Amino acid sequence: QVQLVESGGGAVQAGGSLRLSCAASGRALSNYAMGWFRQAPGKERELVAAIGRSPLSTTYVDSAKGRFIISRDDVRNSMSLLMNSLRPEDTAVYYCAARATLHWSNDVYSRPDDYSYWGQGTQVTVSS
Repeated sequence: QVQLVESGGGAVQAGGSLRLSCAASGRALSNYAMGWFRQAPGKERELVAAIGRSPLSTTYVDSAKGRFIISRDDVRNSMSLLMNSLRPEDTAVYYCAARATLHWSNDVYSRPDDYSYWGQGTQVTVSS
């Protein structure tokens, strides 16, 4: 079983940047596809970005394209989300998630139900 811990959230003004990190323990992240999700008050949890076992396999929600970059570091057993040009509508609790995958798979997964392991979340607040 893998344990996930997010960090790097905070309060920032519109146009600013934040880098979220997700540290894993218990298992090697190299065996997992990963994702960043967010949930704003009163809204459903939604995908922000996902990455497969290959760092070249990525997908983003349309609103994040060109602003956010997801990456993974299997040596450090971690994943990051660099968020630039932040907007007030990016305000949410951000969660990292992991899903074990077969060794030949570079699939990325977009639905919360696709993931088995979740961190506790980190708050991102963007003020206008």
